[in-house]
Amino acid sequence: MAEPLSGWIWAQNALPFLQLLSHYAGYAFDGTDWETVEAGIEDTDDDRADGWYTYPLVGARAELEVALAVAAGSDVLAVTVTGLEDPELRLRADTLISAFASM
Repeated sequence: MAEPLSGWIWAQNALPFLQLLSHYAGYAFDGTDWETVEAGIEDTDDDRADGWYTYPLVGARAELEVALAVAAGSDVLAVTVTGLEDPELRLRADTLISAFASM
């Protein structure tokens, strides 16, 4: 099993991050998914072990789980992605995290 991939993104980039990651996994991320995630991350806190929200992206190419948590007092979301067994998908996910942390 591949190690989880962790990093952070700007909170305003959560939707495009999840849309692109879902696309790479072969999952059709839609408005209902976004509403669920948006509500789920409201009361998260990356400093608490139980303060993370996880959401599955079960697609045709991969089954991923994305954990998200707000970094207290900031506009940053901590992100961990598990299920990245394919090296190409792992590289894409890593690139997305880097890109959405710099935009």
